[in-house]
Formats: sequence, structure tokens, C-alpha cells
Amino acid sequence: MRVALLTGSNAPDRETILQRTAALLVERIGRLVAHSAICTSSAWGFRSERDFANQALLLETELEPEQVLDEALAVEQIVGRDREAESRERELTGERYASRVVDVDIILCEDRVISTPRLRVPHPLMHEREFVLRPLCEIMAAERHPLLGRTIEELYNALKTNAQKI
Repeated sequence: MRVALLTGSNAPDRETILQRTAALLVERIGRLVAHSAICTSSAWGFRSERDFANQALLLETELEPEQVLDEALAVEQIVGRDREAESRERELTGERYASRVVDVDIILCEDRVISTPRLRVPHPLMHEREFVLRPLCEIMAAERHPLLGRTIEELYNALKTNAQKI
């Protein structure tokens, strides 16, 4: 199975963190098929002094999607994600999201649609997030969203067009 992951960080050494994260994901999940450049963007859904760096990874794996999730969560912890600190920051600021050392999201698992208490694929907000679609477009522009039926490139172009109208 091919799985598309998005890594992100807004730590001061975010590019180094994303490189280490990618290496660990390959070690634990499977063969790297493609990766995007590291892209930077402003925080989405909350205010932050530091921009985020994001990178899309396409991996070939023999793991099942929930096993991929388990490995992604383990890599986040190894790299230094502290969900309790993030929770405290969200409580203090009243924001839905917070700064983080690293985040790994499963965006797509081929054309599978998964909805379990632990995992939703395709990622339910991917089509609304430029920081997801831009790097994803670099590595799989022609891939179709299994629910929306549009390619990643079409979703990205539509999002850019809508942003320009605002």
C-alpha cells in the first residue's frame, strides 16, 4: 500500500526536525517513494510567532493504516512532541491548535476511505489546507481524492483561486 503523510513543525530547528522525522518514518513504516520540498507557511487555525515547515512523504508499506498511525505517533514522541504541553497552551490561549515540535498526519492511503475512532482517511480537512495540498501536489498531483473525485492538483488550484477572491 502507498500512504501519503504530511509532516510539520514550527520549532526553531524545524527543518532538521522534519529531516529526522522523515528518516524515522522510512525506518519504521516503509520505502520512500517520493518526497516534496520543505514548504513554509503561516500557522493555520491559531496565531503563532513562528511559521510552520511542512513536507509531504509518499511511502510504500506492508503495514495496515492503523499500524501506520501507531508508527507515526511513536515517531512524533521520539522526535519530541509533547501533547500535554500543547494541551496546556491551547487552554491558556483558547485556540483549537498550538505550536508543536512535530506533527505527522496520514493524508491518503491509496484510494481507501477509512473512518474509525482513531483514524479518518482521507484527512478530512486536506482540501481546505494549502499547506497540505502544495507539498502533496509536488509528489502526487494526478492522484484523485477518493471522496471528492478531484485530483490533488485540481483541489490545490481551486483553493488558490478561492483564496484570491477573498
